[in-house]
Amino acid sequence: MFYNTDRPKEAKEQLHYYNIAYDTKERFCSYWHQINEIVSLNPEKVLEVGIGNGFVSDYLRNKGTNIFTLDINSRLKPNIVGTVMALPFSNEYFDVITCYEVLEHLPYDNFSRALEEIYRVSGKYAILSVPDHTAVYRFHIELPRIKPIKKLIPHPFPRPTRHEFTGDHYWTIGKTHYPFKRIERDIKQAGFKIIKTYRVFEFYGHRFFLLKK
Repeated sequence: MFYNTDRPKEAKEQLHYYNIAYDTKERFCSYWHQINEIVSLNPEKVLEVGIGNGFVSDYLRNKGTNIFTLDINSRLKPNIVGTVMALPFSNEYFDVITCYEVLEHLPYDNFSRALEEIYRVSGKYAILSVPDHTAVYRFHIELPRIKPIKKLIPHPFPRPTRHEFTGDHYWTIGKTHYPFKRIERDIKQAGFKIIKTYRVFEFYGHRFFLLKK
């Protein structure tokens, strides 16, 4: 799918999410984790910040999950048009707030403010995913009568590269100035406890955080 680069930014974003090259098999593995983390918490009311192509919210809604969507781009047709920097909801309004592959699209100076808003509106949990480019080796072995072993093994001597903004991501874990420890520290300073964090084996550029108030 091709589109005119003279179109407004919001229109380009809409086409980006519906481009056949966007939804790879690996990305669908990430969708599974996005859905599974929500379902496992059995929430009464969910807010998805950043609707993307709507796959996750449509799937969950069809399964009976009470989910609302918020996005700054009205063309993506979220339930509510708004920004994570100022969520238009009262304190603890949702049981779970998800924010998948969104926060890196904001300058890092806004990261803490966004986390504070998510913390304020969340009643119990938040689930985040952000890009992680820290070098890893992928190890996968299957043997008869043994459960398959899948592991991401960190590179013993990673060499962070400098992040360059090209109009999409302002920052990425594993790049210079954005080590994992910095992101972890800022999440905790917002008030959250990190229940678990992991990278998707099939799509290890995505790192998930399950957070609790």
